[in-house]
Amino acid sequence: MEIDLALLADAATIDASGKLNILGIFDHLSASSFPARHPRMVLILRFSAGMRESGKHTVEIRMKDSGGHELMRIDGEMQLGPGRAADAGAMAVPHLLNLDGVVLPQPDRYAFDVRVDDEHQVTVPLTVTGPVGAEA
Repeated sequence: MEIDLALLADAATIDASGKLNILGIFDHLSASSFPARHPRMVLILRFSAGMRESGKHTVEIRMKDSGGHELMRIDGEMQLGPGRAADAGAMAVPHLLNLDGVVLPQPDRYAFDVRVDDEHQVTVPLTVTGPVGAEA
């Protein structure tokens, strides 16, 4: 299994047919003071897997700063079942994680590291800058 799409956005939905709708993709935020609280962001992940990979999988998401300090940790399980066929014998399953009120302690380069079944799959970067003169 792999993650073939990973990004941050302002909003996203998955309609009844499985179509992914994304609004406001970003990898950079600016804040006027710190710590800053971002009201809402959505971490969008699309899992791509062969039919034989159906079943339960562990998912770990860690938000870290540039020094490797963990700011947020989300652990869970997902049941991967048949979704939209990506190609013969494969499936593509989108997943949306709404993150409300994320606290950004300082200007920095943050990263969302995603692991599936204890294997690193993807890193989604987020650069946060502050007022003029504040470096990330």
